Order: sequence, then C-alpha cells, then structure tokens
Amino acid sequence: MTDTSGVDDAALARLAVNTIRFLAVDAVERAKSGHPGMPMGMADTAFVLWTRFLRYQPQDRDWPDRDRFVLSAGHGSMLLYAMLHLAGYDLPLAELERFRRLGSRTPGHPEHGHTPGVETTTGPLGQGFANGVGMAVAARMLGARFNDAAFSPVTHRVFGIVSDGDLMEGVASEAASLAGHWGLGNLIYVYDDNHVSIEGDTALAWSEDVAARFAAYGWQVQRAPFDDHDALAAALERAVADTARPSLIMVRSHIGYGAPTKQDTREAHGEPLGAAEAAGAKRALGWPESPPFLVPDSVRALFVARAAALRPGYDAWRAGREAWRARDGEAEERFAAMLERRVPADLFDRMIESAPTGAAATRAHGHVALQTAAALVPSLVGGSADLEPSTKTAIDGAPAIERDRFAGRNFHFGIREHAMAAIANGMALHGGFIPYGSSFLIFTDYARPALRLSALMHVQTIWVFTHDSVFLGEDGPTHQSIEQLTTLRAIPNFLVVRPADGLETAAAWAIALERRDGPTLIALTRQTLPALERPAGFDPREMRRGGYVLRESAGANAITLIATGSEVALAVEAAQRLEAQGVAARVVSMPAPQRVLEQEPAWRDRLLPPVGRRVSIEAGATDYWWRFCGAGDLRIGIDRFGASAPLAELQAYFGFTPDAIAERIRRWVG
Repeated sequence: MTDTSGVDDAALARLAVNTIRFLAVDAVERAKSGHPGMPMGMADTAFVLWTRFLRYQPQDRDWPDRDRFVLSAGHGSMLLYAMLHLAGYDLPLAELERFRRLGSRTPGHPEHGHTPGVETTTGPLGQGFANGVGMAVAARMLGARFNDAAFSPVTHRVFGIVSDGDLMEGVASEAASLAGHWGLGNLIYVYDDNHVSIEGDTALAWSEDVAARFAAYGWQVQRAPFDDHDALAAALERAVADTARPSLIMVRSHIGYGAPTKQDTREAHGEPLGAAEAAGAKRALGWPESPPFLVPDSVRALFVARAAALRPGYDAWRAGREAWRARDGEAEERFAAMLERRVPADLFDRMIESAPTGAAATRAHGHVALQTAAALVPSLVGGSADLEPSTKTAIDGAPAIERDRFAGRNFHFGIREHAMAAIANGMALHGGFIPYGSSFLIFTDYARPALRLSALMHVQTIWVFTHDSVFLGEDGPTHQSIEQLTTLRAIPNFLVVRPADGLETAAAWAIALERRDGPTLIALTRQTLPALERPAGFDPREMRRGGYVLRESAGANAITLIATGSEVALAVEAAQRLEAQGVAARVVSMPAPQRVLEQEPAWRDRLLPPVGRRVSIEAGATDYWWRFCGAGDLRIGIDRFGASAPLAELQAYFGFTPDAIAERIRRWVG
C-alpha cells in the first residue's frame, strides 16, 4: 500500500529537500560540469515520491516487485544519485563527490548496470520515457500470467520524472500513445514543467497544450504545485488509484530554484551555478555555505526510518512467495524461469534439429524458427511496427497484447519504430521477458538510438529486420539498405547476424536467445534463397563462431570468397565457375563476422588462411570488410544508393550474378 503519512515534521521535510538540492549543487560545482537546475527545482517531487510512494529495498535492489523509478530527464542525474545515496543504496557520499569523474559510479547521465539502483540508461531525451512504458507493460504481462487471489507476485508501479525535452522528442509521443492505448494504469510520470531549455524559454519552439495532448492519448492529467508536499501526494494518490489510465502530473517547477539570479533561466540548465551564485542559493534557502556535501544526521535518520517502514512489505512478499512455492511449485518455478530468462541447455541443438529446409526467403525461414523458439522459451514475446505480414514475426496461435488483455505474446506497435525499440528495451530491463521487435532493415535508422542503448545497457533484446538489401526490388532506394549493416556492426556489443538459408536462420535465433549480455539483430531477406549444401562432417555448432568453410578447394593458394546472407549461394556458384576456369576458390559463409573477430587467432587462420587472397561479397557498403580484406584484396559490394526495378534486373545491373562475380574476380586475379 502507499504510505500517505508523510513526514510529520515540516521542518525536517524541508531540511531533507534542501539536502537533496544542495548535494546536486555541490557535486556540479566540484565537477565544474553538469545540470544543477533540474534537481534544484524537482527536489520536492523526488522527496515525496521516495518517502511516501516508492517501494524499494536497497539490500535487494533486484527485488522483482520493487517499484521502478525512471529519471527520463537524465541530465538531472544528481537528483537520482542523491536519492539513491540517501535511500541506502551502495552509493557512498564519496561517489557523489566524484561526480562525472573517470571511474566513478556517478557519470554525467545515469547508466544502468553501472550505478546501483539505476533502472535504465537515460540521457537521450524521450528514451527513458519509452523505457518506462516498456517496464509498465511488462509488469502487466507478468501479472496476467501469475497473479491470483492467493498471491500476487507482481503489484509494483512505474514512477518517473520527465522533462519538457522528453515530451518534445517524437519517441515519447509514440510511446505515450501506446501507453494510453494499452491503458497502463501502473505508469505514473511527473512532468518537470519548468519552461526552460538550453536555448532559453521553451516558448521559443513550443506552444502546444501538453495537458490536452496527453488527455487525447488517454492519460489521466493533473496539475500540482512543485513545493506543496501534501498536494503532490494527493495528486500521486489519485494517479495510483486510476488503474485504467497512465498518469501525467504536471508540476510548474522552477529550474535552479533558490539561485539569486539564475532561477528560471537557461544558465541553470547545463552549467554550474558558480561559487557566488551557489552560495547565494544556500543563503536564500537557509542552508549552510559550508561544508559542501552536507547530510544532516536527522535527514539520514529519516531515510533509515523509511527503509525500515518498507521492510515489512518486502518480508511479506518473500513469505508469500515461499508459501506459493509450497502450494504450487510448478507455477513458482515458471515465474523464476521467466525472471531469469532461462533457455533450455540444449536450445541450439533443438533449434538446428527443427531448422526449416528448402528454398525460401530467410524471412519465411525466420517465421518457422520463431515458432520453435517460442515453444522452447516462454519468455519470448514481441512484434512488429505494422509490418508483420512482411516480416513474418508473429507467434502463431498466441493472442495479441491489448488493453486489459496482457496474457498474450504478440505486439502490434503500429507505425512506431522509435517507440517499439525503446519499449522493447524497457521490457528487457524490467525482467521476465526476452522481447523482440521487427521492421525493415532500412528503418533501423528510426530505431537507432534505442538499438545503440540496448548495446550500451547489455540488455537481451532481439531485433528482426527484413528486406535487407537492394534486392527487395521495386520499392527502390528509399527502402533499400546500403550502409545499414556496416553502421550497425560498428556499434560496440551489438551483434548482427545475416543468415543465408534455413539452417543459418535457426542458428541465428539460437545465438540471439543464448546471448544474455547484449542485443542481437537478425537481418533477413525478402527474396527466395536456395538451401545450401554443406560439406560432409559439417558441425552446425561452428555457426556459433560466426563463420565456417562452406566450400573447400584443393588448389594451392586458393582465393577465399567471404559472403553473408543472400550472397553466400552466389559466392558458391561463382566459385564453381572460377574452378572451371582454373582459378582455385573456397567459400566461407560468415553470417556473424563480429563473432569471427572474437575467436582465437589459430582458428581464424584456419578459416581464413593468411596466405592466399580474399574477396568479400555483400550487397551493401564495403567499408566493414576492411576488417577481413587487406589492401590487395577485393571487396565486392554496393557503395551507392539502389534503384527501383525487379529483382533480376537489379542483380544484373549491380553485377550480382554468378557470371558477373566470377568474371570480376577472374579479371582481378589476372
């Protein structure tokens, strides 16, 4: 239940709020860098949230039923760090004193996995907003699967503080629309309506009626004063009580509150106040000018008491889970398995055993592989940005996620790649699900910020993007990927797998499901590809390494053709033509070149002998293939935009036919 008792002593509450406020000011001053204004203006809101509403346990920060707190306005990170420190998380005062310093746990923007208690990495505005929507829908889905009259293991809410910058970004608009559509009454955001952005007053570029917009999305919208704790609590109570709608509480705050000359100005947004202004703010609010980083004993005691008050609820939840385990061990074990994202130990082998065969587009193979994966991994859920008939990413027989119907597995995100990707990240961060999102590969450009953040946060999201080259045909260059594979492979910790047939597609899904410390993107074709013939004795587990020899050659100093996806079969046919002309050629299928680069040198030398020349073949930008081809090697690709034409015409035009590839290599060999 929500604690509405508050802090009896108004003076103590004011002391605590100023502690939060000036921890932020002092940290930014010492770092000579940062954003003091938002924490100064929103300290009251954070105090009310954390002392009256938020349910947390610092000693068990991964408690599944904790409330999630999202600071979408990540530039105000010191507000979150101050709260985590006071609440008792493993974030000592010394770390606040090292704000924005190399190696500290208090980086410029909050980073999930780096700082205890940070639920998501925020900074790119709007992303945290959408992550929170993903957390809220994941909670509803988990609750729909396991809550019952005897015990409800999922009762938590998602709270957050969002800024005008968040609400200006398109990703937040997309996510807000979905949150209203789904009726996520467990999502409550407080809007820091301070009217200031980096360039000045938000009126420079913003005159919309935010309240009307969110009401139109289907949100409950309220207004509350920034410094009246009882009024803030009352608004939050009404938000918590409305379980049918997400809530936005608009707080007309004052950036840099208390600063003599910088309050309500852009100068309080992204730079230190300066020693004189910081001292003036402390005098104005009755705070000692020294020492810095002051935390009064009574404030510490207040937060210790809050943690103690929360402990019985936490203990009751644990006791309830133990009783559930004794009463229905199978259900409790399924709950644990989903939270831990377990996959069968023999997942890879079972995916390979049921791999689709024959000639087909890899998007069609992907649909078959997805059904096997979904049967083996109950936590796998996902959907498409209105392109499922093309991407073929529905789980057959599973219901869709809808308002008040959260037991399903299929999502309809609408034409919202931005929100789809960020919501999927939020679901992965929440726990309980391995989410996937899908669209055309070209539209990774829309999803790119969230794709990058999935890699930065090391979350297990799966991205299925089809129509992966110019060979999708008549839709033309607006829809034809050229540089996307290269740029996606350049993202650290972001694995790209481009399979060539049914077996490789099944392996791609297995790799993605086994990979727990980062995202995987599976790039699939629209056009039909032949089934590949592999050498005798081929071990499918070699595909886990990212590449394997598909066609060997007995010729001395044979040329190695390296290909991915739709170009692998093309490379085999070209190699056959070259052999007929006396040019020894071997073929390496390399669906995941990043994995190849991670292997030990001796294995790589067997795959790609140091002697002999190499040719890379991929229907896209050639830049990436410098990693495998030296200055004297040949990179065959497409370093220009595509064209609108039928598949066969495009293959001939760009020289991606067996005869054209073989002739180009023959001329290069001389």
